[in-house]
Amino acid sequence: MGSVTATVAPATESNVILWFRTFGAIAGSGFRRYATYRQAAVAGAVTNTVFGFLRCYVLLAVAGAAGGAAGYDREQLATFVWAGQGLLAVVLLWGWTDLADRIRTGEVASDLLRPVHPVTSYLATDLGRAGWAGVSRLLPPVLVGPLFFDVHLPARWPTVPLFVTSVLLAVVLSFGCRFLVNATAYWLEDVRGPQILWVLASGMLAGLYFPLPFLPDAVYLALQFGTPFPSLLQIPLDVLVERDSTATQVGLVAVQVGWAAAVLALCRLVQRRAERRLVVQGG
Repeated sequence: MGSVTATVAPATESNVILWFRTFGAIAGSGFRRYATYRQAAVAGAVTNTVFGFLRCYVLLAVAGAAGGAAGYDREQLATFVWAGQGLLAVVLLWGWTDLADRIRTGEVASDLLRPVHPVTSYLATDLGRAGWAGVSRLLPPVLVGPLFFDVHLPARWPTVPLFVTSVLLAVVLSFGCRFLVNATAYWLEDVRGPQILWVLASGMLAGLYFPLPFLPDAVYLALQFGTPFPSLLQIPLDVLVERDSTATQVGLVAVQVGWAAAVLALCRLVQRRAERRLVVQGG
């Protein structure tokens, strides 16, 4: 038994190292792939910055003479807007149809022949994309906003690592949701209907158009714990602006962990079911 254990342990450790190397290589290729679209990145950053001014003035008008609304002061609302404009491209709620397109053309069959599971492969690529978006799309609004508005800067040291962790979980969760929407192509072939529903629901319920605490408390809590949408934008932004205590921030990040794990597990289940019925022209 001792010799068997000694033989299996190094092999297992080697497999884990190989998995991380492969995952990192795919993520790096995703970063390089999206880094080639520099003009699109500049155009997107400018657009997000322009809309940042519009959204910021609207929310500050809501705060009005009272100086705050729904537990946010004026500085927190400004930070909510400008960080949200930058995170929109990092989290990427919309615009991803890579899997659906490959299912429609039959190219997805080549994904199934690769040694890496499709969910893992697409997730690694998406994390690379998010890394590039963090450089090209998050920084410009975050740097421009404080030049024109008073913003809230983190006052507690745990906020920064919690925010980074929260954003990473939001990217993973967003990928999982987009993967599920794309995977409907296995059954529907045309995913425009699910895509439209996803765009409407995610934009409204993730905290993009307005902070969700503006809603009645019962509705807000139902969305917070009963759906994954607030974990996409609302929770990372609430962590950043320090609307709640550190303990509550940790609890919110834990909610994200739960949703991310559940959605990724569902992605693998859906992919496994889809492979049983996948028919590609020519066999």
